[in-house]
Amino acid sequence: QLVVHVGVSGMATTVTLEKCGHNVGYKGLDNCRFCPGSQCCVEGGPECIDSVIDMDAVCRRVSALGLDVTVTISKDAGRYLCDFTYYTSLYQSRGRSAFVHVPPLGKPYSAEQLGRALQAIIEEMLDVLEHPEDKINCQHEH
Repeated sequence: QLVVHVGVSGMATTVTLEKCGHNVGYKGLDNCRFCPGSQCCVEGGPECIDSVIDMDAVCRRVSALGLDVTVTISKDAGRYLCDFTYYTSLYQSRGRSAFVHVPPLGKPYSAEQLGRALQAIIEEMLDVLEHPEDKINCQHEH
């Protein structure tokens, strides 16, 4: 039904739901010193692919649960491994993917807090897929 990726971001202070993946602009080397020569994920692919999941609805729903974790939305997963993974997954799954950035453990959340938040997020994503609130489309600039 859905592929969910989770990545640690040293810059994150919240649990962040990524709305879309980007195809171009990859210039940094990964840990194996690789970067695609084309600086893109899929040559000829669309510049941006949105998840079919309404991340705004998921954020609202999870925030209303009163967990001790702040959940936010992002439109840019960073043009590095996370964004590359997300775009590739969105491309392969026809949008049935999600990416969640989490801060490092203890900065500020414990493993238990993150685990509860991720479980709630995935449950809400699956529910939103079954019962969409609005027509889903891309309305932001990239």
